[in-house]
Amino acid sequence: MTHEASKEVRRGAIEMIAAMLISGTIGWLVVASGQSPQNVVFVRCALGAPTLAAICLALGLIRKEMFTWRTLGLAAVGGAAIVANWVLLFAAYSRASISMATVAYNTQPFMLVALGAVVFRERVTASTAAWLGVAFAGLMLVVKVQPAVLAMPGQYLKGIGYALAAAFFYAVSSIITKRQKGTPPQLIALIQVTLGVFLLAPFVNFHALPKTFMPWADLGTIGVVHTGLVYVLLYGAIQKLPTSMTAALSFIYPIVAIVCDRFAFGQTLAWVQLVGAALILLAAAGVNFKWRIVPARRVDRATRAAYGAAKGD
Repeated sequence: MTHEASKEVRRGAIEMIAAMLISGTIGWLVVASGQSPQNVVFVRCALGAPTLAAICLALGLIRKEMFTWRTLGLAAVGGAAIVANWVLLFAAYSRASISMATVAYNTQPFMLVALGAVVFRERVTASTAAWLGVAFAGLMLVVKVQPAVLAMPGQYLKGIGYALAAAFFYAVSSIITKRQKGTPPQLIALIQVTLGVFLLAPFVNFHALPKTFMPWADLGTIGVVHTGLVYVLLYGAIQKLPTSMTAALSFIYPIVAIVCDRFAFGQTLAWVQLVGAALILLAAAGVNFKWRIVPARRVDRATRAAYGAAKGD
């Protein structure tokens, strides 16, 4: 690797680490704001849109030829999915705790694999299926014991369900974004959050919006920093880093979320939940890094046996 290439990777790593460190604090700010999920996401979109518009203008992305009907249509559908993702995830925080909601949300690689198999006919390997089993075992351990600290007692399973649904909608948005090759991601994000303002406006309780400074500071940070700045850092890092390194550094996010939950809200996890969380994150890493559980020979032998049976050998 040349000196320039090495410098580029180091810069990308710093950007990715910063993006993940910031992202991991979003649950803390959502809960601390005291607002409903709909209100939080509406303000996030309302503040994120001008922030991203300024970024797109600075990058020279606001050009007529960029706004084709296909781009707008796909971004709109993806935007609806990402808005649903945010609302469901934020609703999960107050029910299942930030830690457990984040862990359940990290099943998203499996949602993406499943959708890829359905939409793009991508083959699911035996190892991926095995990792899915590991993640499912972890999820069963996670839902077995309620966290010690909950904002809404008795709502734990509903919160986990919201987090899983949020992961599904994130995967839907990712699949749609994959179809938008050639469109700058910052521009896609701008269209998505702009749409979010209009989608959520009918569901916002404007009378319940904060009357004091601190909740607005929480919401402002989510809208400007977590939506505007994080997008710039994240996409800048993705352009500079190898895929494996991007995947590795993305696991900073759930770790920071769990640490924030512990120090901000006193959340302590039972050993069963810790084991379950570790299994889910391990399985997600296995899928991201394509770690092989099933040996290649066994896969080949099984494939040949199935092929032989199909031919009647």
